Order: sequence, then C-alpha cells, then structure tokens
Amino acid sequence: MRTDAREAVLKILYSQIINPSDADTVKRSVLKKLSDDEFTFSAQLLQTIEEHSERIIQVIDQNISNFKQDRLFPVDRAILTIAVAEILYFDDIPPVVSANEATNIAQKYSTETSADFVGGVLSGVIKKCIQ
Repeated sequence: MRTDAREAVLKILYSQIINPSDADTVKRSVLKKLSDDEFTFSAQLLQTIEEHSERIIQVIDQNISNFKQDRLFPVDRAILTIAVAEILYFDDIPPVVSANEATNIAQKYSTETSADFVGGVLSGVIKKCIQ
C-alpha cells in the first residue's frame, strides 16, 4: 500500500520539478487512482514535504557531497525528499524501512547507480539525524 503511495508522491514531485505549470493536473490525476488508505498517506506525505521543505532540503544538502540538491537528477531528488520527510517526521515508520523503500523506488524509476547513491545518502541521514 505505502509503496504505491510513495510512487504517486514521486510522480507528483517529479512533475513539480519538471513542469510546475502542469503539476496540479498531474497531482489530481495521480491521486484519484489511489485507494483511500494510499490517498491518505500520500496527502500526509505531500503536506509534510510542503511544510518542512527547507529542513528537508537542508538535510539532503548536508548528506550529499560535491554538489547541491539542484544538481541532482530530478527523480533522485524527489526520492530523497520523500525518504528524508519520512525519516524526520513519520515516527511510525522505521528509518531503515524508508531507506529501503527509497532504494527500491530508485531501482525502478532512476538510473543504474541511483539506488546505491540514494542508499548511501540515506544511510548518512539516518546516522546524523536519528542518534
């Protein structure tokens, strides 16, 4: 259930990065395909990302080396945003579950090396933010 919700949020965030003028249309289209539980989780995740975007970006930037978030591949940026939001603000989700889900989504939607990159970044986030 939550995997589908995360993938829906990924599609919405990606559309906001790539084509902000069409993001609301994409959001409506993606969300209407979800079950009630998936919709609820997606809405909570999107609201959390919106409310805490500055902190989420800051945490991602602190855990990537050699470049800033705006230079990340857009899919990877969206995946990291989702996972960091969960790690920081969803106490009911173990951080390792968020990291594992993000790695799996990166394998499905991004480049060959993205899963390792995402996993490495999130490992650093967990070590720094959860201790």
